[in-house]
Amino acid sequence: MITLLPDHVANQIAAGEVVQRPASAVKELMENAIDAKATDIKLIIKDSGKTLIRVIDNGSGMNEVDARMCFERHATSKISTADDLFTLKTKGFRGEALASIAAIAQVELKTKKEDAELGIQLTIEGSEFKSQEACTCPNGTSFSIKNIFFNVPARRNFLKSDRAEYKYILDEFIRIALAHPGVAFSLINNEKEQYQLPKETPRQRLVSLFGKKYNTRLVPVEEKTDIVNVSGFICKPEFAKKSRGEQFFFVNDRFIKSPYMNHAVSNAMEGLLQGDHHPSYFLFLEIDPAKIDVNIHPTKTEIKFEDERSIYAILRSALKRSLGQYNIAPSLDFSLNPDYQVPVTSKGKTIKTPTIEVDPDFNPFEQEKEIGKTALSGGFSSSKSFSSPTKSAKGKHWEALFEEIQEDMNAAIPEYESQPLTLEAEFEIGENRFAFQLQKRFILTQLKSGILIIDQQRAHERVLYEQYFKSLQNNRPLSQQLLFPQEIHLSPGDMELFKEIMEDVEALGFDFTIPADHCLMINGVPFETKAGEVDKIIDSMLDSYKNESDVWKADSQKYMAGSLAQSNAVKTGKTMVIEEINQLIDELFACELPFISIHNKPTAIILEINELIKRFQ
Repeated sequence: MITLLPDHVANQIAAGEVVQRPASAVKELMENAIDAKATDIKLIIKDSGKTLIRVIDNGSGMNEVDARMCFERHATSKISTADDLFTLKTKGFRGEALASIAAIAQVELKTKKEDAELGIQLTIEGSEFKSQEACTCPNGTSFSIKNIFFNVPARRNFLKSDRAEYKYILDEFIRIALAHPGVAFSLINNEKEQYQLPKETPRQRLVSLFGKKYNTRLVPVEEKTDIVNVSGFICKPEFAKKSRGEQFFFVNDRFIKSPYMNHAVSNAMEGLLQGDHHPSYFLFLEIDPAKIDVNIHPTKTEIKFEDERSIYAILRSALKRSLGQYNIAPSLDFSLNPDYQVPVTSKGKTIKTPTIEVDPDFNPFEQEKEIGKTALSGGFSSSKSFSSPTKSAKGKHWEALFEEIQEDMNAAIPEYESQPLTLEAEFEIGENRFAFQLQKRFILTQLKSGILIIDQQRAHERVLYEQYFKSLQNNRPLSQQLLFPQEIHLSPGDMELFKEIMEDVEALGFDFTIPADHCLMINGVPFETKAGEVDKIIDSMLDSYKNESDVWKADSQKYMAGSLAQSNAVKTGKTMVIEEINQLIDELFACELPFISIHNKPTAIILEINELIKRFQ
């Protein structure tokens, strides 16, 4: 009943773990090139890796015997005993990758050692050797994978779109390129060069991969201890995103995923981030290989630490120290700031003591009394000044004033109870409207039955959302041309994402061209959009799409309108003048759903007269 599986079947089963998609093969081949001490690695892709994946390196190369042996299962030059697993300094070690790749693709290998006159060329299809011959080739190795999953059509059918698969390849390329800034990398996709990365410093490599805008966002992190050495960068809190896109942990130059270490970063930035935002970071840990176990996951993206609590504490402290050192977080700094140093005066001149003019007759309590009398006598309205109370208010006794106010309130109650709330009847429009801003967040305005309190940010989001959504439905984008076109640089990964939502962005009112592979030229923007905010809005849209692509695809018009409305809306903390306040009130109650925000929360509440009366009983 029990029989041994043939090698080609065993290899295909192993390929299910090792090679899930073209990006998996890219990862294995590039890591092999790193292990071969290559200083220049070129990745060539066609049709998102489905047609061709080629990795060319200038590493050590292989002789004829090694070239044939590397395709056998569990054949490796990295380890020889089980104890070697705890002294690993290489990427791969199991010897399954090439055997698995050869089982599900057409493979061509060209390799040559530096001291050899000729190289060797091997051709394999589905684990079956087709040819082996000498060839002329440069030092190093060229590994080509053609027609991946050609003999496993069911696996090929599970691959996603070309754009999605290319995004997976980009992710693997970026992870390896980040971990090895001392190695030159290049990426060519469908005969177009996407990256040309020379040997550079870690900071330069980050900027080359993610764009020049990252140069000003990075805060260096450096800490050396007996347990672990921490280095890298963390982005400033104001550039945190809703998605977890740019979060990279490397242990001994190996990319890993660690929720526990991610919690250390979040803990270090506690109080600096909004609740739903996540920091971006690029952190490198150097640990004694004997104190970690990398052999606990097929893709080697998870690591077991011997003393993870100590590493957590060191990482958290290192981040806090860097944030304080670069004045991102509050810290005691006794160093002198040259901006505040007083220049030395020249000879013959003396420093004059500044004088302060004080009005001895000024009494702030008298002004408060006058304001209170004004409020009691005539009520609040925009046409009456707080600083000039009427003569009648000054002369009236407070008891008479109280009786008058009580009569007015009692008279107002029957009117409120008998008449339902209609905004047209409730509002005092025109110059007589009473409205003002409170705490740079709320707008208060007068109703006949009470006070209306409006959240300025939610209200403006609702107004803009309905305007943008109607323009999308009518296919009439309201766009305003920029006097000076704005250039925005995106990373290749973000550019691929932008191309997926390009039609929706254009329908919203953006007028743009793509003059280069990683560049957007913005010529026009939707109404209510500030020219200086365009790059932030594009970043916000891409961030939202990364985070909730399924929701976006379900109803792209609503999601686009909502995303742009959030970016352009008046924010909490902005001071508004009376004209802006009145305009926002009018536009809000011209909406179809004025009392509900785009996140199904209230935009306004009514504080009724009878509720006020109960408070004073």
